[in-house]
Amino acid sequence: MQMNRPSAVIILAAGEGTRMRSATPKVLHNIAGRSLLGHVIEAAATLEPEHLVVVVGHGRDQVIEHIAEIAPWALIVVQAEQLGTGHAVRVALEDLDGRGAVLSDAPLVVLTGDTPLLLGSTLVQLVVAHDQAKAAATVLTTRLDDPYGYGRVIRDAAGGVQCIVEQKDATSDELAVDEINSGMYAFDLAKLRGVLGRLTSDNAQGEQYLPDVVSLLRSDSAAVAASMCLDSSEIMGINDRVQLAAVAAIMRDRINTRWMQDGVAIVDPATTWVDIDVDIEPDVTILPNTTLRGPTSIATGAQIGPGTTLVSCEVAEDATVIHTWAELAVIGPRSHVGPFTYLRPGTVLGADTKAGAFVEIKNSTVGDTSKVPHLSYVGDAQIGTGSNIGAATVFVNYDGVEKHRTVIGDHVRVGSDTMLIAPVTIGDGAYTAAGSVITEDVPPGAIGVGRSRQRNILDWVLRRRPGTASAQAASQANKPVTQAQEEK
Repeated sequence: MQMNRPSAVIILAAGEGTRMRSATPKVLHNIAGRSLLGHVIEAAATLEPEHLVVVVGHGRDQVIEHIAEIAPWALIVVQAEQLGTGHAVRVALEDLDGRGAVLSDAPLVVLTGDTPLLLGSTLVQLVVAHDQAKAAATVLTTRLDDPYGYGRVIRDAAGGVQCIVEQKDATSDELAVDEINSGMYAFDLAKLRGVLGRLTSDNAQGEQYLPDVVSLLRSDSAAVAASMCLDSSEIMGINDRVQLAAVAAIMRDRINTRWMQDGVAIVDPATTWVDIDVDIEPDVTILPNTTLRGPTSIATGAQIGPGTTLVSCEVAEDATVIHTWAELAVIGPRSHVGPFTYLRPGTVLGADTKAGAFVEIKNSTVGDTSKVPHLSYVGDAQIGTGSNIGAATVFVNYDGVEKHRTVIGDHVRVGSDTMLIAPVTIGDGAYTAAGSVITEDVPPGAIGVGRSRQRNILDWVLRRRPGTASAQAASQANKPVTQAQEEK
């Protein structure tokens, strides 16, 4: 059966989330590189509703700003007072009416904003089940081994939903029921409007509960159906940091499983965290304790990790990245990065390059086959092809006020412990002597020497540090060979 496109999807995202103990609204907490609300919006978009409505309340300014970034087409409704889920839906419908929005007679879907594991396919199943049952409401349900704390779904003899009983109000027989209410529904809009005004706040919380709509509809002899979600993790809501971590782990496993099924080797899935927007080609190997964040892409044959974090990076085929933190960087084909390397935004490594141990590179381009093997800082630089940057070289790019660029030509050899004082250019094929401080351009093919001539002061240790082990060693070393042999 073809799905009937919903007239609207209303996402409830107004709750305070006090148990999160956070200044960040609950629905803006992040899992796999996307907010909880962002995951739900993504699932809801599968339904292609005529209107997507998000009800906001607590932390509304932050939530509204976030929605404008990720779903600018969504309609935002403010629930000024958080008086319950039923009240939130009523406020949303009143707002739509006030905007002059035209709602068709297609189903209305209500979702919660803190269920990031929810799949679009499950929502399609919900809407199809609702249409097939021709019900006034269809409840998305699931079964739990331990349903404690959830509202129980009580069915009638025909299999329809008779009512939803909250934990505190349930009898012993009702508590034995393992089918629970997810808090998400599909409604016949006209019939929902007919009972929303009859909701009361006569309960311990003083709120209008949306589940009470089920009993009101049944009292009007309307049919209420259920759509069973076979994977109970999909409806897991988040109320505290413990649940956030638990859901994040499930999302991690879901993402990793998909990539492994697509041909990616993940050696230790339990310590590998991959954001939902990452793209990985087959035959990539990911070693333990690796995190891939943002829109990172990794081409076939690459090896990432162990102990590596890539944030919004592009890694080309057959590259190797070990014990590295990289952000907004491009790593070329067959390049080798690490261990203990820091690639900052704007770093572009060409093909067959090397950024080795204890190297930091920022806003710089390293040409094909060039190497920065170890213990160096490269900032605001352009390095040509086939060049080698000696150990402990520093690109001195900051004068205390402004940043300046350094240009290294092709096939340049920069000696160890060179200070390159920007702005400066080292021409093609040029060298710098080890230990130099280079303050002027070095022409192509020249060697730049920027150090004072060495001067040895003989017997300085004997005069200035007499009686020390160094003095004794020097005295022994300076004796004539025959005298030293006689003393032995």
